[in-house]
Amino acid sequence: MPDHPVKLIVGLGNPGPQHDSNRHNAGVIFLHHLCKSYGGQLRGEQKFFGEFGSINIDGRDIKLIFPTTFMNHSGKSVSAVCKFYKIQPENMLVAYDEIDFDVGVTRFKEGGGHGGHNGVRDIINSIAGKRDFFRLRIGIGHPGHKSMVANYVLSDPSRSEAAIIMANIEDAVRIIPKAIEGSWEEAMRFLHSEQG
Repeated sequence: MPDHPVKLIVGLGNPGPQHDSNRHNAGVIFLHHLCKSYGGQLRGEQKFFGEFGSINIDGRDIKLIFPTTFMNHSGKSVSAVCKFYKIQPENMLVAYDEIDFDVGVTRFKEGGGHGGHNGVRDIINSIAGKRDFFRLRIGIGHPGHKSMVANYVLSDPSRSEAAIIMANIEDAVRIIPKAIEGSWEEAMRFLHSEQG
């Protein structure tokens, strides 16, 4: 893995209290947990179309953004932050829910397509089709048929599933310093072994 330090972390989800605990908000739940763990605070920032903040991890200034444009328009927010701070895609980590992973499976990944995730699709479109950003894919499971996906992701997980997802998120927060410095193989090994 190339040594690409992270300068921006994006947590995907939908705004509004009715969505706070939805499966589709796993990415922003991670972002909020990370922000709190490092004493940061997210505040509404109009020019970035989202809730924005920054934290310091091992001397590195990391920008955080939760696009509040609703999931399908996440790219508007991400591209605004990237342009303002001159952040390249390879220095960005996007956290989001992954229906192709069972609950309890969470993985880092470098690059790739959108995998049918509308938030990731819109980000790729907004940064000139570039795909070489890192991802934190948080497993939420699949409802069994594609016709059920929309309602499934916009509903809350069971209490037991939510506990497992949160444990995965806590594991990811613990290893984030390694990811921040660009030690992706080590971060991946840790996260994958924690779930082994």
